[in-house]
Amino acid sequence: MNPTRSLLFVACSLILAAPLLSQADSDGFVPIFDGKSLAGWKGHDRFWSVEDGAITGQTTKDNPTKGNTFLIWTHGKLDDFELRLKYRIESGNSGIQYRSQHLGDFRVKGYQADLEAGDRWSGILYHERGRGVLAERGEKTVVKDSGPRQVVAKLADSAELQSAINKGDWNDYRITARGRHLVHAINGRVTCDVTDQGDAQFRRSGILALQLHQGPPMKVQFKDIRLKRLPVEDAVKVVFVAGQKSHGYGAHEHYAGCRLLSKRLNENFPGAIATVYRGGWPKDPTAFDNANAIVLYMNGGGGHPVNRHLPTIEAAVKRGVGLACLHYGVEVPKGDSGDAFLDWIGGYFETHWSVNPHWVADFQDIPRHAITQGVRPFAINDEWYYHMRFREGMDGVTPVLTAIPPASTLQRPDGPHSNNPTVRARAGQPEHVAWAHQRPDGGRGFGFTGGHFHRCWAHDDYRKLVLNALVWVAGGEVPDGGVASPTPTVKELEANQDYEKPRGYDPERLRAMIEKWNAR
Repeated sequence: MNPTRSLLFVACSLILAAPLLSQADSDGFVPIFDGKSLAGWKGHDRFWSVEDGAITGQTTKDNPTKGNTFLIWTHGKLDDFELRLKYRIESGNSGIQYRSQHLGDFRVKGYQADLEAGDRWSGILYHERGRGVLAERGEKTVVKDSGPRQVVAKLADSAELQSAINKGDWNDYRITARGRHLVHAINGRVTCDVTDQGDAQFRRSGILALQLHQGPPMKVQFKDIRLKRLPVEDAVKVVFVAGQKSHGYGAHEHYAGCRLLSKRLNENFPGAIATVYRGGWPKDPTAFDNANAIVLYMNGGGGHPVNRHLPTIEAAVKRGVGLACLHYGVEVPKGDSGDAFLDWIGGYFETHWSVNPHWVADFQDIPRHAITQGVRPFAINDEWYYHMRFREGMDGVTPVLTAIPPASTLQRPDGPHSNNPTVRARAGQPEHVAWAHQRPDGGRGFGFTGGHFHRCWAHDDYRKLVLNALVWVAGGEVPDGGVASPTPTVKELEANQDYEKPRGYDPERLRAMIEKWNAR
């Protein structure tokens, strides 16, 4: 980073971080409830409100719930973390769901840190809609998918732990999750300690939610809810940031593309934790805190969200976090953003220098690199940007996809994206459209100019190269044959798109195209 840009980053960091520093405490915990509203939380309105600075859940004789219902934190999911909050319960039974699944209509399944007004359940680990009690109060256990829990140690007497809980008053609850190890504590006393050795039942990531239990009328309150992400020590965490909707059906499908890629990573690379934030930029203040890699798949240029968040990404990069930018996400304005991209990923789309035609790129020679493991030569039509602005002398930059653009890509008139004299002078020369960057500090970057057409993710080699790159950028070890994953079905490609299918859309034509791509 040049000195001038470094000073600018310092100034911007102080300006942008000022409100955040007042929120994060000295131990690194960040509030995820503002104490005034249910912003960032969602549940049935008739049960949840804010009262005296606390989230308040209440059922009455005239307003019961027909089954357990939950208030869900909507700004992110939990993986490895520590959560601290205060609770008060006047009657009934409640709990704090974590790493859980939303089943619809605010019904939730998963791990629950239990609490109640009585003497039986507070502090235990209960598996809502699953295996039931995983640890009683005072137990250290090992659990599997089925069968009885194994009690491996007695932490304390259950009645003694209960006596330290303030009935009808405020209590401190602490939940810690590191990999398979889950620990609850109330008022500074550990109430249970669980190691989940399950396969199908274990969850490494999921939602946070607060419970209202069915049954007699009840009231529960939560306040001072603070979250700290913990380093992921036995996995690689990839955070996808999906941009706003743009273009039309099947193009620039940022959210659908991120969902598809994250699912393939989670299901086909052991130890992957891939999560997706939608809408341009995370509202979760802890989104990048324990990431190994960040993926930006979004519209770029002057409207690129990263332009407003350079200090945030700079801070992550300085911690060694990898950065991958896909398609329009590689374009930023020349200057501060462009210089940052040269540092972070080794290159970027510079207007009046780079171009964005649609063409069939024929990748005949695949170079040897971790990112290209298991990737065969292939050809595919996409909006392959080329003639990127790279670091001087390609310092630290390794091309991974290179092809010769046809003459037809040079026929458009000059413009900020379409053509320019420098590109025309390079007619017939090979151009790099995907590259890896090894940063001097050990961090990694990746640029990929494809990704315009959502259907392209169904090409097995195209998709494998990007999945390999995301593992590599995150510091993981790419398998010898690459990250193999099932070809997405037409139904999978249609899911999560931002627009309705247009008139004349033919799924059979798409299916035939996919079969042709992969019939080799």
